[in-house]
Amino acid sequence: MGWNRLYSLKSYIKSSLWLVPFIALLLYILAIRTVYLLEPWLASIELWPWGVEGTQRLLETIITMTLTFVVFTFGSLLVAIQIAGGQLTPRIIATTLLNDNAIRFTVGLFTFTLLFATGALVRLEAAIPQAIVEITGLLGFLSIATFLYLIDYAARLLRPVSIILRVSEEGHAVIKDVYPAMAKAEADTALTHLLPGTEPDKVILYRGRPGIIVAINKSALLMQAEKTRSVVELVPRIGDFVASGEPLFRLYGILSPEEDVLKSLIAFGPERTLEQDATFAFRIIVDIAIKALSQAINDPTTAVLAIDQLQRLLCFVGRRDLGGAKIFDRTGELRVICRMPDWDDFVKLTFSEIRLYGAGNFQIARRLRAVLEHGLQVLPDFRRHALETEMALLDRRLAEVYDFPEDLELARIADTQGLGGSKSLSSRAQSATGSVTPFRQ
Repeated sequence: MGWNRLYSLKSYIKSSLWLVPFIALLLYILAIRTVYLLEPWLASIELWPWGVEGTQRLLETIITMTLTFVVFTFGSLLVAIQIAGGQLTPRIIATTLLNDNAIRFTVGLFTFTLLFATGALVRLEAAIPQAIVEITGLLGFLSIATFLYLIDYAARLLRPVSIILRVSEEGHAVIKDVYPAMAKAEADTALTHLLPGTEPDKVILYRGRPGIIVAINKSALLMQAEKTRSVVELVPRIGDFVASGEPLFRLYGILSPEEDVLKSLIAFGPERTLEQDATFAFRIIVDIAIKALSQAINDPTTAVLAIDQLQRLLCFVGRRDLGGAKIFDRTGELRVICRMPDWDDFVKLTFSEIRLYGAGNFQIARRLRAVLEHGLQVLPDFRRHALETEMALLDRRLAEVYDFPEDLELARIADTQGLGGSKSLSSRAQSATGSVTPFRQ
């Protein structure tokens, strides 16, 4: 099995809600047989005072109860997913809700309890299997407690702030993994082409179902390039849509890696994922913000919550070295090129759409300015140009939106709460300390 197929299989298993209940079915078969084999030794202590009829009613109650739990959980989960996807963004369904282990293992416990109680009821005869009934009662008690916990957990999970925070945490981890090195003292060099004017020795076209690149095995690509002493350039970058017949690789060198081997190192999927896509977390949070700013929803406070996490991610990625598109071997020779987003991409993704849809709201205008001022204070000097450009665009946009000078003046005040906090946190901090210490490498 190739790396891309193995990666797709792992991703499917990770996001499959049915897998844990299916494993619970297999565990039930093993557990029920094991307990019945150990029944003569486990039944030495009798803790069950009721007779056969009482035991039968208990088992029937547990069966009915757990079946209700399973139906209610799946039904309410589907409704919650539809509501959350409509109110926030459909991208959270695959990236957060289906990957939640608490929901998956809760349904697995319900399934295991249901099957275990059914198996005990089927085997109930004149003699009461003490160990079986006691274990079933314990599982029923755990199912009740877990169901109550699930209601509270789901209510907290589906709040906008919880969804945004979860996406931000995953995005933070992806950025740290994709950009492991800290920023250098100079700006990142943008990559346009391997050697301008140099024609590749071979171009590999993509053949297959249209899809989006979700992951790349960079270490294996480097190994293949070293083996053939060639340079492998991946034309699209992670998150790009690729149709059949479009260029996938450009190869430079007399010897070229095998085409099938290179293709097996690229994983495709129907939609973008967070595993290696550093900008997708920004994309999800921005989608939540601009949907909250739509006239149909009109929830600027949720947009402010999204901007809070965008500030965190933007300042974190601004401190990283974003020039990792070129991969060199041990001797320092260029071997692999994988296009990656640069600093301008992150800045435009963070501000452009939110500024367009939300500049007319005081909360959004003030919160965006607070993010820009904070970034100008804490990020390296070579990150300032893009932020200053966004600040100028924000001022021009506000001048077009607000007719009254008083409103324009209010909208131009940075506020970390959007509207209602201190007038200018940065100015107060500067007056208290005398100066602001910028980022130093």
